[in-house]
Amino acid sequence: MHYALNLRTFFYSHYFYLGLRFAAGLVGVTLITLQFADMATAMTVCIGALCTALMDMPSPLRHKFNEMSASVLLCSAVTLLISLCAPVHWLLMVMLVAISFLACMMVVYGKKSMPLQLATLFIMTMSMEHDMTARESFIHTGLFTLGAVAYLAYAMGISWILRHRIKQQVLAEALFELAAYIDIKADFYDTRYNLTEQFNKLVRHQSLLADRQQASRDLILRSHQNSKDAIVVQTHVCMLDLYELILSTHTDYAQLRVHLADSPVLKALHDLAYKAARDIESVAYDVTRKKASYPEISYEPELDAIEAELASLQRRVDDGKPAQEALAVLRAQRNKVRAIIKMIVELHQASQKVYDSTPFWVDADMGPFLSQQKYELRMILSHLRLDSPIFRFSLRVAMAITVGLAVAAWLPYAAHSYWIVLTIVIILKPSFSMTKQRRSDRIVGTIVGCVITALIIKYLNYPAAILGFLILSTVATPTFIYLRYRYAAIAVSIMILLQMHLIAPGNHDLIMERLIDTFIGAAVATAFSFVLASWEYQSLPRLIREVLGVNLRYMQASFDLLQGKGQDDFAYRIERKRLMDSLAALSSALVRMLDEPARKQRAVEDINLFIVQNYLLVAHVAALRSILRRHQKELPTAHVNAMLSESHEQVVCTLAQALAPQSASPASEPATAPATWPATTAVDTASVPWSGWPLVQRRIRLLQADAVKIIVHSEAIVRNVA
Repeated sequence: MHYALNLRTFFYSHYFYLGLRFAAGLVGVTLITLQFADMATAMTVCIGALCTALMDMPSPLRHKFNEMSASVLLCSAVTLLISLCAPVHWLLMVMLVAISFLACMMVVYGKKSMPLQLATLFIMTMSMEHDMTARESFIHTGLFTLGAVAYLAYAMGISWILRHRIKQQVLAEALFELAAYIDIKADFYDTRYNLTEQFNKLVRHQSLLADRQQASRDLILRSHQNSKDAIVVQTHVCMLDLYELILSTHTDYAQLRVHLADSPVLKALHDLAYKAARDIESVAYDVTRKKASYPEISYEPELDAIEAELASLQRRVDDGKPAQEALAVLRAQRNKVRAIIKMIVELHQASQKVYDSTPFWVDADMGPFLSQQKYELRMILSHLRLDSPIFRFSLRVAMAITVGLAVAAWLPYAAHSYWIVLTIVIILKPSFSMTKQRRSDRIVGTIVGCVITALIIKYLNYPAAILGFLILSTVATPTFIYLRYRYAAIAVSIMILLQMHLIAPGNHDLIMERLIDTFIGAAVATAFSFVLASWEYQSLPRLIREVLGVNLRYMQASFDLLQGKGQDDFAYRIERKRLMDSLAALSSALVRMLDEPARKQRAVEDINLFIVQNYLLVAHVAALRSILRRHQKELPTAHVNAMLSESHEQVVCTLAQALAPQSASPASEPATAPATWPATTAVDTASVPWSGWPLVQRRIRLLQADAVKIIVHSEAIVRNVA
């Protein structure tokens, strides 16, 4: 369950704060307008505020102002254009299709442009039934713009006042998702769970976790000017370091299960992971409440159980029994778990201290860590080609809206065609899987919303009651729109139907007409989801090569760091972040592909394994960092660096071969050359005593082996897709 759906955390989440801000702004703008004008004018101003409110998301203040200003200007222009064209039916139809196409092309600017696209299409549909003179159109647009600007000013003021609070909430969300990630890791120690299924579940959650961590970076690292900001920066940095340690805990779980199946130590490891997740949640919980966090969980019983099992395994080894591998793996896990517990303590401490500054980030360029906001016309122009998924999506929406308008004209009752069009633009999304999910949520939400509205009108038809439900639904709509869209669909149906009931209380067919219009819009959207569809498998070769290219740079930065070539780990952090982003994009594509028709799915198992192997490379690097830290005493730097340098050369050659032009050819044979390289390095470790040699050698062997597997799976994917 999503953390924000738990009542313990719901009222402190940024989702609920957004709902309150949204509702207060809309209701406030409407009530103020009613003091000076009639209901029709107030509704026009309210719709202007609503369109701007759709862009009100947690963002850095400068980005928020740019995004909301773009909504004000674009939506005002669309309102004026549609209002002027409305009296001429054929011209209106042409403009509706053209604006739909152009609005969908804005998706090239990324996820943050999706609300802007929705706001544009929403005001287009709400303006299409106006029948005004030119003068009335300008007055109407002026009132709309007034509401939009009023909400912009209100939202920017509130966001400035709560700027630190929003950072805390977004950071807490990333911490909650990290705790959920550890919960999945905990089940690797539970023999009731299939390891392959757990890996798949873990990979999918890593995509979500990467998204939450990026949202945290964008807000926290852009500006940190006082001691409060320094606290969230240090907590954020501790969270990322903790995440790397958690990645390093990957081990041979099958080996542990085989050797320790009858031992209570597996349950101890599971309980340790479970407790660590609850410990991180306690930090997130305190962050949302603006409190310093203190450790309250004891790990001693589980650690004692592990020590007892290690002693037992050591006795078996001393007796000549084959338990060396299990002993080595369990000892390594013990060391990593202790490092994680220590880092969780540091996470608590980061929330307690008042820092004067954040020296780690002084004079550093944060650009590579942050999402970039670029709105350039050439980006749209570059996608005006038939092989572009966004261009095909825009054509698909334009054609669907054309059919929706034609169907509405043929309906026997006085249909509101805007409801059909609105349903189409809400359901039709760039990917088939998103359309499929949105269609289900929209239909179920509309049915439930219509039933609830009918009950309210029949049994609670009092002004005070209707106003109360209207306010509640207004709060719920933005609260759940990014959390559970089905709940948002219920709330928005109640909100709009109650507003229409207040405006036209005598329309007894209102609810049934809305249901019919929704089903028609959903049917049209479903039919056109197969037209000019861009299936996920078509993007796989590009995504695979992006992952390989980023991984190659990540390996270079990793070995530079391990060999102490840099002054700090800044370059390493940048490349790690880029690799995580590229893997998250591939994971998201895989999840979307699994929602597509079976005949459109390609190389599912190989993609899963490819993603897992890339994450394992990150885990091996993290483990090597941890090993070198733990065994710093008497570290033979020259010999270790020689071993790392040789390993680096082999891994880089392996990944470079996967990126070579011939590797992208479907006809090429699977790569075999890397498999002939030695699994161990030529460095003479026997002459240089050091306690860390076995651990380093084991991790290097695993690193090299997994790099070879990456080639095998990448080539299998390319052949399968072709």
